[in-house]
Amino acid sequence: MSRFIESHKINPANDQLIIRVEDGPGDGGASHKYTIAGPSFSIGLDFQNGPIAEAGVNGITQEALIAILVDRLEGFQSGQFANDYNQRALDHMKSAQAELLARTKERMGRGVEGTHQP
Repeated sequence: MSRFIESHKINPANDQLIIRVEDGPGDGGASHKYTIAGPSFSIGLDFQNGPIAEAGVNGITQEALIAILVDRLEGFQSGQFANDYNQRALDHMKSAQAELLARTKERMGRGVEGTHQP
């Protein structure tokens, strides 16, 4: 069961990138396996699948992926490609990262982090 994501397509570079969702939604409603392919490469992204207490660490997290994107945009903002669009995107990504980290801290405080409990 695979499907394709096309919301990134806007220019010649993105138009050539194929994003395929390799699995159906898991227990939490989200997929876990993605492939991004271009003319000369293919990379798989496997996200954490299952509670860490039961499944161990078996994939990346949203927080890790956002951290990479934040680092990349901070790099652009420190160089010749700094602009208001990048800054707004960076601000939104930092906000998203802060919300996900706050959720994790709240779950840790309730003792349910790493479980299927809401």
